[in-house]
Amino acid sequence: MGGSEQKFVKEAFDTNWVAPLGPNVNGFESDIESYLGEDVYAAALSSGTAALHLGLKLLGVTVGDEVLCQSMTFAASANPIVYLGAKPIFIDSERNTWNLCPDQLEIAIKDRIAKGKKPKAIIAVHLYGMPYNVEAIHKIASEYKIPILEDSAEALGSSYQGINCGTFGDIAILSFNGNKIITTSGGGALVSKKQDYKNKAIFLATQARDNAPHYEHSEIGYNYRMSNITAGIGRGQMEVLDAHIANRRSNYEFYKKNLEDSSEIKFLEEPSGYHSNRWLTCIETSSYKLREGIRLSLAEENIESRPLWKPMHQQAVFADCDAYLNGISDDLFDRGLCLPSGSNLEEDDLYRIVSVIKNVLR
Repeated sequence: MGGSEQKFVKEAFDTNWVAPLGPNVNGFESDIESYLGEDVYAAALSSGTAALHLGLKLLGVTVGDEVLCQSMTFAASANPIVYLGAKPIFIDSERNTWNLCPDQLEIAIKDRIAKGKKPKAIIAVHLYGMPYNVEAIHKIASEYKIPILEDSAEALGSSYQGINCGTFGDIAILSFNGNKIITTSGGGALVSKKQDYKNKAIFLATQARDNAPHYEHSEIGYNYRMSNITAGIGRGQMEVLDAHIANRRSNYEFYKKNLEDSSEIKFLEEPSGYHSNRWLTCIETSSYKLREGIRLSLAEENIESRPLWKPMHQQAVFADCDAYLNGISDDLFDRGLCLPSGSNLEEDDLYRIVSVIKNVLR
């Protein structure tokens, strides 16, 4: 927390605005829009998953449709596809960003079309804050006229060629879950350059209540709107977002400086024109055995680390889904590790973590 959050929350209580609407909700949306730029509109929602669900619905995804989804991601990127009765089709990663592979994406699109099932949408993720290959992915999507739902849950404050992540897709989503670069405890946002998408998202997120003196519903709605109290936390967090990004990037630089001499550890570098918020600092080790050796040694010192996301095509719940693979996400899952990356880590914490890792390497 940065300090101003309590002020905004207190205002919510003092003015009795505790419902899922109010000055903080409007203010938080305005803060997001101002930060992202590019003439976008933001709808504050209860979670990033809710934003993905509504985003797919706004793009017309329905029962029986197919949606192409990055395989190496958190399950929340893929689950909303199933909520709508559609089918996820998983696409592997490219080596230099760990994100959606353009080659595999085009192979998948051509194959699905040949099978008589043109994909309805593409979910592209900025993994761990690293932007995906926006130019290549959007060129393919444009050629085949398939909309992109940009999953920027981990990438608020990241940019590609100087343009903020969260502004590239036909629709984008943000997450403010407790572990994100800023948090509202739980929350998210839907972002688009089309105000109609924002308005429709808010309508659906508030139980799709029609304009009538009584409760009238001509569509199925959801209880997905962010509360005025939660939005107050978000307003305070926006004030410290840039400081949090600086701290996360500083964590990365510390780890890299102290560990890059080892031939058994590699870091995910920023390609030219890419700027990552470094939400998490992740490493590739030379083997599964070394990855586990580091993870377990850290755990013995009560230091939490975690393997990279297990690819969705490996998840039992998606065993029946088709996937277009090149082996990269499987390899990264076997050898990759997320290191402690909190914005409030002290230098002593970082030295302690690095000391454990160096002992394993020795």
